[in-house]
Amino acid sequence: MTLPRADRAGAGPDWLTKPSLRGTRVLLRPFEERDFPAIGEALADPEVLRLTGAAHTTEEANGRSPVPDDTMMAWYGTRRSAPDRLDLAIVDLATGNCVGEAVLNDYNPANASCNFRTLIGPRGRDRGLGSEATKLIVDYGLTALRLHRIELTVYAFNPRARRVYEKAGFRVEGTARDALRFDGAWIDAIHMSILATDGVRSLTGAGGSWRP
Repeated sequence: MTLPRADRAGAGPDWLTKPSLRGTRVLLRPFEERDFPAIGEALADPEVLRLTGAAHTTEEANGRSPVPDDTMMAWYGTRRSAPDRLDLAIVDLATGNCVGEAVLNDYNPANASCNFRTLIGPRGRDRGLGSEATKLIVDYGLTALRLHRIELTVYAFNPRARRVYEKAGFRVEGTARDALRFDGAWIDAIHMSILATDGVRSLTGAGGSWRP
């Protein structure tokens, strides 16, 4: 494996190198303009909006337009040049279509840590795509980027996502009680993390590969 330039020099993570990470079911790669309609559909999906806490009522979750607007297209159009984060499209290898995104963000250089988030739209669910995408980007973060800690938050009404994160090596650290209100009900937020010292498999050991 050839490490990014900054890693070979012993410096901090090289966030400007945007890799392509290939598994057996998914390819993670930088966003392209052709992905905008698909990611717009995923971001407007009521289930995505509910489970990520981006909506607080069913009515709100059902009211988003899947058509990408100028703000969204401008945001995804600049992800290749982001100097302190990694935003990758999740591509279903069976169809060649973008079905979601995997993101490392909120980088803290003093603590060599960052946040992880991901979403899968309706065209990519129930086939293990999210599980493989999670393992690929987390492995990349802990090996190629040499992060010490990656953390995430998952809401208690999303046990399927929690199981995916646990299988990828994340451990529960604590619970923020009543952190989200949805349709009048209070939902706990579960904080999880994975450390480089937890012994996560490398990309090659996980059956994946990557290239800049």
